[in-house]
Amino acid sequence: MTRVAAIDCGTNSIRLLVADADPATGELTDLDRRMTIVRLGQGVDRTGRLAPEALERTFAACREYAEVIKEHGVERLRFVATSASRDAENREEFVRGVLDILGVEPEVITGDQEAEFSFTGATKELTGRTDLTPPYLVVDIGGGSTEFVVGDDHVRAARSVDVGCVRMTERHLVHGGEVSDPPTEEEIAAIRADIEAALDLAEQSVPLREAHTLVGLAGSVTTVSAIAQELPAYDSTRIHHSRVPRERVREITERLLRSTHAERAAIPSLHPGRVDVIGAGALVLLALMERIGAEEVVVSEHDILDGIAWSLA
Repeated sequence: MTRVAAIDCGTNSIRLLVADADPATGELTDLDRRMTIVRLGQGVDRTGRLAPEALERTFAACREYAEVIKEHGVERLRFVATSASRDAENREEFVRGVLDILGVEPEVITGDQEAEFSFTGATKELTGRTDLTPPYLVVDIGGGSTEFVVGDDHVRAARSVDVGCVRMTERHLVHGGEVSDPPTEEEIAAIRADIEAALDLAEQSVPLREAHTLVGLAGSVTTVSAIAQELPAYDSTRIHHSRVPRERVREITERLLRSTHAERAAIPSLHPGRVDVIGAGALVLLALMERIGAEEVVVSEHDILDGIAWSLA
């Protein structure tokens, strides 16, 4: 048994998992799992740089996580950084800050590495289930990028493309520092066009339509599940391995894209940090399901964090 800590720093959020990993039994026992919206990718698509205020929000979360890691007596720690820090000109400033706070250097991984971790985290506990048929298509809809991975007991093909809920929102819905409230039909069509182009790109190397089970990861997908279940508050135990039919995903996506900021903020299971970006994230999921003819998405709370933790074990 090894006590490990995994940190996943993405475009919109930074997350921590502290767990005991037992390679002999294949069990990962959570001790602490938490998420903070830091919007590290604020403005990166436009400026190519990490904003000072975004870096400070991220470093504040790192200081909090450092205390948790110390309290649990973690033996091994791995910090993985994804889309926003891959794209930024000043990523060395980010690397130095994390190293000073946590004592480890963040690994700015490639999209393919990100996909491998996501697939492992999402599918390791599905092995042997008779109600879910491989091959699996794991889709990880992040803030800056989306990963598509097809595999069964191992990865067959993976591709990362630059569409995510934050990137699409900032590219098409932000004007003069204000987010469209609600988006226009033209803006929604522009997001959809970018998503369809990204799906075309993904299909060049990943056989999306060969999968029998679609597994969806990350905040956009889990939030859609929470809304579909009309949960009074976000409840990971109700969301993990829930199934959302395509028609329900369509209803929710259309509702989110046509609602105002205030109407979305009133949804009890929607995290405040996702209010402005959830519509674009849900549209990525819907477009994929329509493209491959998926009747439902199996929602997983276990994702890249769990994959990183297993890499330490």
